[in-house]
Amino acid sequence: MSDQPSNPILLEEKQRIYRELGIVKADFASRGWFPGTSGNLSMRVGDYSPDRFTFAVTASGKDKAASTPEDFLLVDQEGKPCEPTRLKPSAETLIHCEIYRRTGCGAIFHIHSVYNCLVSELFWDRRAVPVEGVELIKAFNIWDEDAVIDVPIVPNYADIPRIVPEVTDKLDPRVPGILLRKHGIYAWGRDAFEARKHLEAFEFLFEYVYRLQLVRGR
Repeated sequence: MSDQPSNPILLEEKQRIYRELGIVKADFASRGWFPGTSGNLSMRVGDYSPDRFTFAVTASGKDKAASTPEDFLLVDQEGKPCEPTRLKPSAETLIHCEIYRRTGCGAIFHIHSVYNCLVSELFWDRRAVPVEGVELIKAFNIWDEDAVIDVPIVPNYADIPRIVPEVTDKLDPRVPGILLRKHGIYAWGRDAFEARKHLEAFEFLFEYVYRLQLVRGR
């Protein structure tokens, strides 16, 4: 178990990140994005390398509409707690570990919504949700006229370690998000602001794509 949090600078940053995550958590809960204690949030704390990093993550099984002193805990690059605690990290912390390792991002937000689950099933056969020419694609810093992106979809296994290599295989450096089939979206960014921006953009695009399919009668 790491002793990193004993560093006063790291402690100060951890407390700042807990506050920032608390604000994001309250915002997302107010939008109904954490039904039944689902979803999870994380932010990196301190220095980063692909082999060694630390991040704050939501504790498992908590009501995310409530704010308590035990909403978050600090874990290492393997998803193990860095400090003595009775809290358990989210069951999906290993997915966060892999996304941090592969992208070097600073924040990852995972939510469940009706539209992201619907499109993950609607486009499961092609393993990606196609989005064509919608203005909000620019939220991902893609500025091509009539840009086209495919948001990857991976299988959702009960055994979380089985999902990790699927995520690795499907990560697209242009697209800061990945869907688990009938489960939800993981979106990330350099910091909490960018991760939230990306998540909001994905949710808009998923609703757009789904409604467009209805209009076209497909």
